[in-house]
Amino acid sequence: MSATPITRRKFLISTAAAASSTWFLAACGGSNEESPGPAAQSASAVSQSDIDKALDTETTLTFWTWVPDIQKEVKLFTTKYPKMKVNVVNVGQGAPHYQKLRTAIQSGQGAPDVTQVEFQYINSFTLGEGNLLDLTPYVPATLKDSYPDWVWSQVNTNGGLWGIPQDTGPMGLLYRDDLLKAAGLEAPKTYDDFAAAAETYHSKNSKSYLVNVAPNEPGQFVAYLWQAGVRPFTFDGQQTVKVDLANDEAKRVAKFWGDLVTAGTASNDPDFNDSWYQGLANGKYATLPIAAWGPVFLQGTAGKTSGKWRAADLPQWDASKIVSSNWGGSTDAVLKSSKNQIAAAQLALYINTDKESALTLANEQFLFPAMKEILADPSFVNQEAKFYGGQKVNEKFAQISETVTPDFGWLPFMDVVYSSFNETIGKAFADKTDAVAGLQAWQDACAKYAKDQGFTVS
Repeated sequence: MSATPITRRKFLISTAAAASSTWFLAACGGSNEESPGPAAQSASAVSQSDIDKALDTETTLTFWTWVPDIQKEVKLFTTKYPKMKVNVVNVGQGAPHYQKLRTAIQSGQGAPDVTQVEFQYINSFTLGEGNLLDLTPYVPATLKDSYPDWVWSQVNTNGGLWGIPQDTGPMGLLYRDDLLKAAGLEAPKTYDDFAAAAETYHSKNSKSYLVNVAPNEPGQFVAYLWQAGVRPFTFDGQQTVKVDLANDEAKRVAKFWGDLVTAGTASNDPDFNDSWYQGLANGKYATLPIAAWGPVFLQGTAGKTSGKWRAADLPQWDASKIVSSNWGGSTDAVLKSSKNQIAAAQLALYINTDKESALTLANEQFLFPAMKEILADPSFVNQEAKFYGGQKVNEKFAQISETVTPDFGWLPFMDVVYSSFNETIGKAFADKTDAVAGLQAWQDACAKYAKDQGFTVS
């Protein structure tokens, strides 16, 4: 497998800041008079006859996505429905994608019919009257049964279904089996074990660390909070938000990782840069807590370490039960402004729920599946990964997906939350100062921003 698609894969799940500040402030202030009003929408289900008619009508759809080679899945759709034409456009990944999307929405010109949106940014497009089409009337009533509860809870919020899940990122632990064995260690089962192992490992390997605590990775830290049962964000879809980043359980998580850094038993290198890639390849880090997209990414980054890595569950706060969380994942959503809402909804649905299409996304483009059917498909779960010593890594992360807890919510300004991380608790990790104080600073900054934008903060 070449490094090129794997490098691109990392960017597919980028957690870079997403929003244009100008657009966001305008949305919060309601000053979008020049934008087209929301399309009328019936709460009742769209009939199959209307769906059939729409798919049998000459139609051109525009689809914005950063998934490489998704034309394969689109061709399956257009082959089945030959009167459909789909223009696939990649306007950028991470921030550029969202900035261009918001610019098109605000101007009322050039917006796509279907667009890729990550879980954590859905609320920024449903704020107030919102720009996303509620897909509830356009999909089978049984669709929710196709997904784990936690996946469905990411898209079905505040009275609407805002996207069709495409990929996910349940969190696990990748580790160097050879390095741990040489230090007389096994993959830690609990966080107490992990802290002890970090000290033991570094004492035997002065230039290597059990783990890296990245000061620039809010997505990873939020996943740690999710796993610990912290629910720091809620949004009612209109004006009221909860920002609860500094509760006791969150402080416990911050203190755990901060203590490892200040004790010198964990490194604190920024991630996803050349130095960090080299650290993965040269044994500087013996473990990598990462999402289900990580195993494929790591193969392209640390190819010379093939056969030495394994996958396991994250360490646990409570040894009596296995609980995980999610980092990453995206949907295909339909804009209200689409003039072909039925056809657009069917495109989003087909690409992600047709078995051949969904398996192609999983097995050829390495998007970790959202659907139960794909998570259990032998062609996916039975793959033996040479890089991981023949372990069935897909199967392991499919099992981990079953342990992700549901109902983790997001604010409608997660771009601000993530950028504030780097200036507060991330800075504490970088400077080896008090992480709990950094957590409180993060809480204060996010709550202040919410109030300044006119939100009611509960």
